[in-house]
Amino acid sequence: MQNRLKEFRNSINKTQLEIANIWGISLSFYKQIECGAKNPSIQTIKKFKEKFPTADTNKIFFT
Repeated sequence: MQNRLKEFRNSINKTQLEIANIWGISLSFYKQIECGAKNPSIQTIKKFKEKFPTADTNKIFFT
């Protein structure tokens, strides 16, 4: 997941802080998700999809 999330972030030219702010999570939690130390809950993934509707959440989080 971490590589796919980072690839998505880079594809839209955003920093970790920008993504965290848009997503509504802390920067530290975002970094933990991106590096694979933590997994987001289904609710957190739904929130991601709301904020980034064109993102392929299945590809980013479930493959």
